[in-house]
Amino acid sequence: MIASVLRLELRRSRSLLGWLALTSILYTGFITFYYPIIKQNQATLDAMLKLWPKEMQAAFSIMGNLTDVGTFFNVYVFLMIWPIVAAIGGILMATRAVAADLDRGFLELPLATRISRPAYLATSIAGQAIGMGLLVAATIATILVSGLVIGESWDTGRFLLAGCVILAFGWAIEAVTTLLAVATLSRGRAGGVMAGILVGMYLLQTLARIDPHLDALSYLSAFHYLDTGPLVNAGVFPAEGLTVLGAAAIGGWLASVWAFRRRDLLA
Repeated sequence: MIASVLRLELRRSRSLLGWLALTSILYTGFITFYYPIIKQNQATLDAMLKLWPKEMQAAFSIMGNLTDVGTFFNVYVFLMIWPIVAAIGGILMATRAVAADLDRGFLELPLATRISRPAYLATSIAGQAIGMGLLVAATIATILVSGLVIGESWDTGRFLLAGCVILAFGWAIEAVTTLLAVATLSRGRAGGVMAGILVGMYLLQTLARIDPHLDALSYLSAFHYLDTGPLVNAGVFPAEGLTVLGAAAIGGWLASVWAFRRRDLLA
């Protein structure tokens, strides 16, 4: 029964994952092919950035030397397009098994079988985790393959580890959204609250970069732990990011399973 639920979850996610993966592949591939142009025009780029207000650079997460491969991909892929892809995929997958299926009247069917509530939700969570992993794999593979095409030999291990960081970020979104879906039993409310949380955390991170006196605010933002620049540039192990994002994902999912066990679905 559990295997059947998992297959159903993955089957229902295939169109969503396919379109999101295609979006990530096209964008990431285009940005990767643009990297040699950035390298060739470093002086012009530096002069242009000096004209930009510090607040604008902070808002677009433009920090460091963009000709460094780690900084380039951290700004243009991992902080620009990946949060959008992860949020869309994470929210839609995480709100379906409980909130959306309850609204459609489908949830009664699997719960009428011998599968327990915790097992059912845990299986759905496994489907979420696999789906997010496929999106990460598509993104990282595009970077590495496109790099070979343009003649860049980047450290595969560092990019794979960067993939673990962005995967933990995506899992954290899914975990918190799942908990919100169990708590509200509403796809709209759960998705809206999660979107608001992400926007709020991005603003906190921006404020912390603009004003050094507000630096402590960045630790409240998931985007603070999504910084892969030092990892790709210098091989700095992202212990903080993996720990915090991983704890949020595991904690959120465990809390969701525990809460769903006795949640009144008629409330």
